[in-house]
Amino acid sequence: MPLSRIAPSSTLTNVRYEIRGPLAKRALEMEKAGAEIIKLNIGNPGIFGFKAPETMRQAVIENLEQADAYSHQKGIFPAREAVVMQQQSRGVMDVTADDVFMGNGCSELIIAALRGLLSPGDEVLVPSPDYPLWTAAANLAGGTAVHYPCPEADGFMPDTAAVAALVTPRTKALVVINPNNPTGAVYSKAVLTRLADIAEQHGLVVFSDEIYDQITYDGAEFTPMATLVRKTLCGTFGGLSKVYRACGWRVGWLSFSGPKDHARDYLQALDLLSALRLCSNVPGQWAVQTALGGHQSILELTRPGGRLYETRRALIAGLKASTYLDGVIPNGALYAFLRVKTECLGAAGATFDDQQFALDLLEKYKVLVTPGRGFNVPYKDHFRITLLPDDRAMAEVFRRIEKLLAGYAAGVA
Repeated sequence: MPLSRIAPSSTLTNVRYEIRGPLAKRALEMEKAGAEIIKLNIGNPGIFGFKAPETMRQAVIENLEQADAYSHQKGIFPAREAVVMQQQSRGVMDVTADDVFMGNGCSELIIAALRGLLSPGDEVLVPSPDYPLWTAAANLAGGTAVHYPCPEADGFMPDTAAVAALVTPRTKALVVINPNNPTGAVYSKAVLTRLADIAEQHGLVVFSDEIYDQITYDGAEFTPMATLVRKTLCGTFGGLSKVYRACGWRVGWLSFSGPKDHARDYLQALDLLSALRLCSNVPGQWAVQTALGGHQSILELTRPGGRLYETRRALIAGLKASTYLDGVIPNGALYAFLRVKTECLGAAGATFDDQQFALDLLEKYKVLVTPGRGFNVPYKDHFRITLLPDDRAMAEVFRRIEKLLAGYAAGVA
């Protein structure tokens, strides 16, 4: 008797993560066959030669004897207290160690934060373009991600009037990603203040994804959302993955500020979810205090002469020289969200598709990017790349993209 088909859970129906989707799987197949792929699909510093600071490695080594046992479900006290001290240094004074949850990266905490909050039919406001885990996490929790526009014409800043218009009685939370993934936008204080006002007016929980908080360029100023949200609950996400180049350590945190008495049941639910997974990676947590309290080496990479800065400079030069590409220059994070000027592709422009473009770029030119629709946008002419390769590799990427698009325009691709 044949076995019945095993169907996946219906909760996965609208869950997508193109960053590690079919294109990434195809790239792996090509690598196994001997191809050398330039991977620009994921912000993974380690594969581009970036290393976590030595002082953090030493902190883990020196505390390994204390890392064999489970920790408290919220995390070890020194790590949580280090997050408190960072928040206080930024002017957020109403956070205690009991308000901090350590997680296996921010990803685990994002899923838990929405699972603990949303019931079927509840809505959460998420930017478009977004980091797709936020939309996926809302769906997994049985809720609905309602996307608010961040127009390219405005530098990918949130349209605050649209945000206000999208609030309904079902809306439970507002997500802010700043500095932004995938666009590299660093939100102005005025925009953030207006978003805080909207959340406070409607009693929404604010979730501020600040994993790239110290990665800014050319004087762009990062404003912590918790410094602006005073009359409603604000959850701030951070971690070691990006600023400290320690993705594989899987260490993130979520700290809550603002009024909490009305959120006591919700915070208890997060404590329950934390207990169910026992605890997060203990060895990595011992690096948090050293990371947040020590020399911030990321600044050496983001200033002129630093590797990230120079790669960004190569991206700017590539855009300036390109016939077929346009884009907003990223002021923060590790990405650029670029537009193909379909109007320059002749007849091919009418049928241009970001997913087919990304597949052609991979198959013909060995460059892996993520199609724009993977970031929950309604248009089909964008793609995301990372700023992690060096400046020479970035120049080579632009050369290959230009060659592919020139072929499209000539009708020979």
